[in-house]
Amino acid sequence: MLADGRVREEAYYGALARVLGLPFLSQIDPATISDRPGIDSQLKVPRMLRCHLPDRAPAIAIVPSARELMDPDAQIRVRAGLRERVVVTCPSAIRKAVWDKGADRRVDEAANRLFDTMPQYSARIVFSGMQGFLAGSCVALLVIALLLLPALSIFTVHIVLSSLYLLALVVRGFAAHFGPHLARLEPLVEDHPFPVYTVLVALYHERAIVGQLVDRLGRLNWPRSRLDIKLICEASDPETIEALQALDLGPEYEIVIVPDAMPRTKPKALNYGLAGARGRLVAIYDAEDRPHPDQLREAWQRFRHAPSDVACLQAPLHISNARQSWLSALFALEYAVLFRRLLPLIGHLHLPMPLGGTSNHFRIEALRKAGAWDAYNVTEDADLGLRLHRLGYRAEMIGRPTIEDAPTDMRVWFGQRSRWLKGWMQTWLVLMRDPARLARELGPAGSLVFHVLISGMLISALGHPLIILFLTISVCNLFVSASTTPVEQLLFVVDGINTAGSYMLFAITGRRAMTRDERRSVGFKWRAIPLYWLMISQAAWQALVELHTRPFFWKKTPHVPSVAEDKSEG
Repeated sequence: MLADGRVREEAYYGALARVLGLPFLSQIDPATISDRPGIDSQLKVPRMLRCHLPDRAPAIAIVPSARELMDPDAQIRVRAGLRERVVVTCPSAIRKAVWDKGADRRVDEAANRLFDTMPQYSARIVFSGMQGFLAGSCVALLVIALLLLPALSIFTVHIVLSSLYLLALVVRGFAAHFGPHLARLEPLVEDHPFPVYTVLVALYHERAIVGQLVDRLGRLNWPRSRLDIKLICEASDPETIEALQALDLGPEYEIVIVPDAMPRTKPKALNYGLAGARGRLVAIYDAEDRPHPDQLREAWQRFRHAPSDVACLQAPLHISNARQSWLSALFALEYAVLFRRLLPLIGHLHLPMPLGGTSNHFRIEALRKAGAWDAYNVTEDADLGLRLHRLGYRAEMIGRPTIEDAPTDMRVWFGQRSRWLKGWMQTWLVLMRDPARLARELGPAGSLVFHVLISGMLISALGHPLIILFLTISVCNLFVSASTTPVEQLLFVVDGINTAGSYMLFAITGRRAMTRDERRSVGFKWRAIPLYWLMISQAAWQALVELHTRPFFWKKTPHVPSVAEDKSEG
């Protein structure tokens, strides 16, 4: 009755207070409590809290249970000798007081706990001392080589870059051919009691979209009494908080306000909200997400049957507005390759999976043991997925998707993509602080996947203009020079394969992973792939500059309510 709103919390616990003959306290002033060790446990299961009330002796605010009070002896124990020391309150009053009282301590832990406990996994220090020395040395050597031996230096860079590019292309081709498809959905069987499921949503300047978000979360096919939805807002964003407070939120919702502190990032907000998570399982969504109503049930069913080392399940992300512009169409192709081919293959082979930024489902115990999110990494999802694998866990894919809209504005796209690439660079630097240890933790296959996916992706993004330049030079040499060496001819072939093959593979793999309707939405917009890849390269160079100037700056992606039709409930 409390969960579906038939009975208000204050009315219910006020009635229990009258049964006990005790005072009822609907609100608790945070100034009357102390931030003691273990107080955060009351965020999860509010039972009692010691209060220093101004007009009476110190009292204990309790949340009584009707089931317990059915026992006459329990009533006698509460009444006998405790009348002056006990008051009755409700769970939300305890949680609000505890959130407020421990806010400063908790936000510091949210930002720095990973660095304080496992600094080797934190991106708070951008470059280690050795990495800084090596990076400076390599840049200096490259400049000297270009000045002294320009032709040989450029030729060497050409060979190395083309070889790495080709290796990444081969791996992507393997995934395109052998990657499993997530078209078949597992049937759901309801033969176990539902656990409490926590849903965390970090919001910042999302006033325009909170109505759509709450509507979609309200469609989740999970008992309201077993849902713990935390809408996490920044104290510096009163507009979003006011918009949420104006909605008719059910008892399963809780607005969590994060004190204004740096870094102002999504992972810090998620860490803050995680402190009060009451569920055994945790799902992460973004403000614009429209998850499949049965996604929680599929994740719960998979966790029940999966080995204990499966710590995370990633739901696929589908783009619904591919028809809207060429930019959103190519974004949809990109997501189809990643979430319907590459990541399913990685999960199937038990390799380290860089997670997507939303629709991650975790066992909360494993998430906390892994240190949760790195508040200083602006691509916290991929970082966490790789860290879980290093610590002995793994991730798999589920089938029921989350629907999103892709950016259609180029400025928004550049801001989002440069942030992603900057976070990938942070992740690469963190993992490469100790290459030997990383190789032991990931194993040969995992190390290969890491270097092809992350190292290869970064090199490809930064080096794509050079590949185009090298191909142009090779074409000119073939037509201008009377004779070319076999090595030059081979490089021309490799550059041609790298360029044309990458574009074709991107288009073919993405279209093969899509439904017929999605392919119609993309149409012939795939012809803009060369421009799209050059834009990725521009974003990568922008990210490299920001890694030095603003490493922890979170470029906010603005969202508006979706106008595209989706089939997330199909």
